[in-house]
Amino acid sequence: MANNPSNSIDSVTSEGIKYREDKELPEEQVVALYQALGWSSAEKPEQLMAGLRGSHRVISAWHGDRLVGIGSAISDGALVVYYPHLCVHPDYQRLGVGRQIMRRMTEHYAGFHQQQVVADSRAIGFYEKCGFEIAGSCQPLWIYGGHDHD
Repeated sequence: MANNPSNSIDSVTSEGIKYREDKELPEEQVVALYQALGWSSAEKPEQLMAGLRGSHRVISAWHGDRLVGIGSAISDGALVVYYPHLCVHPDYQRLGVGRQIMRRMTEHYAGFHQQQVVADSRAIGFYEKCGFEIAGSCQPLWIYGGHDHD
């Protein structure tokens, strides 16, 4: 993968996973990752890729040339950030990849008034370990075009 040092930060963990901060992602690997997780956004590759390119920040995880994880942030740049995507391929889950992506995200946005995520009930424990809390009496509301969170 070609890397442009002016818009990406690279590092390697002890597990051999390399993290990049750029939006140069191969569509076929992004779609394959989302498909491996059963996410309905994989059925809309053009919109998925446009959404990632339009994100405020994207962090991807690589094992060699294989995309194994991705996280994104949408933000106003000053006060609020929302993390819509955190995907780790099933073969790489429980290795710290998701936690590393979230650590990099939350550290980058540490001074913000509000960092938020809408988590599937199976992922709440993970996000709590990353420092998130249930939002008091707030409840997520949405108009959803997918079918993977029924």
